[in-house]
Amino acid sequence: MKVGVLGTGNVGQSIGGKLVEVGHEVTMGSREAGNEKAVEWADAAGEGASEGDFAAAASFGEVVFNCTAGTASLDALDAAGADNLAGRPLIDVSNPLDFSRGMPPTLAISNTDSLAERIQAAFPEARVVKTLNTVNAGVMVDPGQVGGDHVLFLSGDDEEAKRVALGLLGEFGWPGGRVVDLGGIATARGPEMYLPLWLGMMGALGTPQFNIAIQR
Repeated sequence: MKVGVLGTGNVGQSIGGKLVEVGHEVTMGSREAGNEKAVEWADAAGEGASEGDFAAAASFGEVVFNCTAGTASLDALDAAGADNLAGRPLIDVSNPLDFSRGMPPTLAISNTDSLAERIQAAFPEARVVKTLNTVNAGVMVDPGQVGGDHVLFLSGDDEEAKRVALGLLGEFGWPGGRVVDLGGIATARGPEMYLPLWLGMMGALGTPQFNIAIQR
């Protein structure tokens, strides 16, 4: 499968690298082609990895991952181009964290809205799926870093796009039984608002290598 990954940070590089490792072709997108971090990533990832600007990555991918900073995601996706996103599963991994007042960050969007919903509203022909945003980059692509049957969450209005996302999550090491489908895209509010708790737990535990499980 051809996949576009928007964002050159730790999340984008981890997801892009894993996708190449399991056999997909990946173009990493940034504001401008030739971005130093993207070029270094493509060289290290090897065959099947390339880089370009946001539009090049989005037009390349049959599936697109949004791994940009949450407060910049709408601008990045606008640069990627609505036509390039139309009809594609758009897997949104971002969180609306606002660092303008320092640490800890606040949420730029919460309660009655979510970043995922704003992305879906801004790009109605894209098929937005929210997932992976409740764990750190290492655990996203290697859930075995944390013991036990810990879980991810999934939100989206398009059932076929969610099936595509589930398939990719399975390739990352997340079996379907450990991915909780919360429902439509409006349910992304909860996983996004979980981030302040996640940050507090990271501070208390002294590590980002953790996740939560559901016991019944």
